[in-house]
Amino acid sequence: MSESSHLSKVKHIVLVLSGKGGVGKSSVTTQLAVSLVDQGYKVGVLDVDLTGPSVPRMFGLDGKKVHQASQGWVPVYVDESKRLSCMSIGFLLSSKNDSVVWRGPKKNAMIKQFLQDVYWGDLDYLLIDTPPGTSDEHISVVEYLKEFEPDGAVIVTTPQQVAISDVRKELSFCSKVKLPILGVVENMSGYICPHCKDCTNIFSSGGGESMAKEYGIDFLGRVPIDPAFTMAVDADGPDAYVHSFRNSELFSIFQGITKHLTAQIDAKNTASA
Repeated sequence: MSESSHLSKVKHIVLVLSGKGGVGKSSVTTQLAVSLVDQGYKVGVLDVDLTGPSVPRMFGLDGKKVHQASQGWVPVYVDESKRLSCMSIGFLLSSKNDSVVWRGPKKNAMIKQFLQDVYWGDLDYLLIDTPPGTSDEHISVVEYLKEFEPDGAVIVTTPQQVAISDVRKELSFCSKVKLPILGVVENMSGYICPHCKDCTNIFSSGGGESMAKEYGIDFLGRVPIDPAFTMAVDADGPDAYVHSFRNSELFSIFQGITKHLTAQIDAKNTASA
């Protein structure tokens, strides 16, 4: 199978990036995905963080396995509607506690196989969850996707300067590889009290927005820490986040972020048409 036989059916490709680890790229990817599905889109999530795959846990899919079909690998579907599908190396490991100890060439080969062999079918959006930094995984993904002209990247940061200084390197990376930046999400911007629902800025606030203004990039929104989200991600069955996200305090926030993002992509495509 050629790459184009699968990815040519994907309308929009968006990478979720950050130069810093621990800023919540996977949680942002998860919430973008379920918000897009809620707005009527068909979505796929590709996890290329090979040494720390989080997507199976985020979507309540621990223990699920990928199936091989004549068209290629069939991704794992979140529910029977098949409007949200996922692929991660976590589905290929015999145990979720197994480590992946690979050098660069093997990582690159695995990422290429994901991009070539996964049979996504018709998708409105493919979100690619990446590891931190600007390493082999990022270069491989960008190189393999060139012919499909990905829409761009969502940059995730937290408000503190120590995170923003690393995220600036990701902005430099995007510029060097000519990957458009769709916007910045400031994650962990405040803490929602589970009792009174007040939001306290325990890690400060506004750093991501200031960086976006400095670089002339769209600011997509702030996302506070919500303990209920953590509990839902850790839950299984009907209490898992993908089934209960409408009850989350973060749901309305990500509805706004997602609408801003899709409007940005539509405007970009209209301008280039």
